[in-house]
Amino acid sequence: MSDGHAWQGNWKVHLYERICERGFDSLTAFADARPAVPLHMLAEELGEEDVAGVQVLDGLLAEAEQRKQVTRFVRDVLVRVLSQNLPEGWPAVLDDSSRFTVAQSFAMWTSFTPETHKERVRQARAALRTTPPPPGWRPLGPDDELPRTLLPDEEV
Repeated sequence: MSDGHAWQGNWKVHLYERICERGFDSLTAFADARPAVPLHMLAEELGEEDVAGVQVLDGLLAEAEQRKQVTRFVRDVLVRVLSQNLPEGWPAVLDDSSRFTVAQSFAMWTSFTPETHKERVRQARAALRTTPPPPGWRPLGPDDELPRTLLPDEEV
């Protein structure tokens, strides 16, 4: 976890230097090679002491905006948040503990979502509450069927 070193100097240049050192031409390509890996783990892989997960998130959003793929970015964040918070997949029973974890995941996902897509995320959350995925379900990437059904590729 970053202890503040991540914000020293030009962190964007530093982040992209790390990406290039690993043979990737974009942060998106780096992240796509690691589907469903939580953002903080991507940051740790790029530099345990000097890269923060929020920097990875910011870079991925910027690239998504440039490529007009923000909806895919939003699905990608959902997959990464669920992977982090529900590593065993969707809970079989929504007891108090698992309901809290799902709510926490949804809150994190929403907070990481750009304003242009927040209403669509609210609708997707409602759909997941009304018709939950099967127990143990884990999306493996942003292009999996359920995330694509919830948030189809139509840019806002």
